[in-house]
Amino acid sequence: MITETPVRRKSGLALFWAVTFTWTWALWGTAIALGGPAMTSPTVIPYLLGGFGPVVGAIAVRLRRGRRHDLVPTHTVRLRLSARLLWVVPLLVLAVGTVVAAALLAQAAGGPAFDLESGRSLIATVGGVAPFIVSMLIGGPLAEEPGWRGTAYPRLLESMGRVQAGLLLGAAWAVWHLPLFFIPGTIQNVMGLVSLSGLLFTLSVFPMALLTGYAYERAGVVAAIAVHFGVNTSVALLGTPSPVTQAFTIAVQVFVATVLLALHRPARSS
Repeated sequence: MITETPVRRKSGLALFWAVTFTWTWALWGTAIALGGPAMTSPTVIPYLLGGFGPVVGAIAVRLRRGRRHDLVPTHTVRLRLSARLLWVVPLLVLAVGTVVAAALLAQAAGGPAFDLESGRSLIATVGGVAPFIVSMLIGGPLAEEPGWRGTAYPRLLESMGRVQAGLLLGAAWAVWHLPLFFIPGTIQNVMGLVSLSGLLFTLSVFPMALLTGYAYERAGVVAAIAVHFGVNTSVALLGTPSPVTQAFTIAVQVFVATVLLALHRPARSS
């Protein structure tokens, strides 16, 4: 029987980091060099393709695993039709709820009023509800989750606990986003890297990593995609968040992630 040694597991993770960051940063670096807004030609091509770095990294790891006939990592949640998938919809609703709750708390604390007008304008700009949903699903959830959660997360669990794995993955995820601050037209560029909003955006990645990690444990990559999609879509519909709303979003998601991780501990979790 073929066993997957710690060296092979680590090399698979190293390959994922190398491919993911090289692919994304090379393309987003090209977008920065072109200098135009993110969604205008020719900048739009490297900008959009750059977001697929994590899934390209996942493909590279799987191709090498196939050539070496390595075993699937112990903590991998298989993608199959099962009762696990019943968790997808509740987790999607929960993800949306964290953003809506944060927006309402921010309003109660004297922040901006809860308003979906910017969301309606955004939907109209992209051509309707269907194109909006497709763009939000592909740009982020589908392009990233097979890599971050489907590939890196179970490998990190081989050598550390789930909280440590989530936070380490969150740190890598935050660093991966950095070039977006220098591409005109992105929400990160609007916030600014050296600003309170930019700092809060970077911090917000950590509870997101914990929430999507929990979702992956419950129902695999599909659930992680659902949580990522729910949060991103809710934030987009509410417009560029104020620092107050960002802070409440972080607080709500930290609380929710802490409760969920405390209540559910998979038998295979380290």
